[in-house]
Amino acid sequence: MPDSQPNNPLHGIKLEQVVTQLQEHYGWATLAEKININCFKTDPSVKSSLKFLRRTLWAREKVEALYVRTFANQTQGISTSRKPAAIDPWANSRAKKL
Repeated sequence: MPDSQPNNPLHGIKLEQVVTQLQEHYGWATLAEKININCFKTDPSVKSSLKFLRRTLWAREKVEALYVRTFANQTQGISTSRKPAAIDPWANSRAKKL
């Protein structure tokens, strides 16, 4: 089984990194507005959020989706560069006929 997961934008990113980066980017108050869960509202901390999100799949999915929407361009990095157009092997022969 291959180690890389090119279609998974969260591959290699730990849940702690997700929560920490979202908190630094939005702050707890805005996170609580965007995702209505108590671990972001009442006495929020990374540790308590991780504990809740590891046990609650629906909340984790919402947090991960927000992370992907927020940081999608940054996580893709250089791999988003366009591939060169395919070379047409018949281009020269067509040009000669014209």
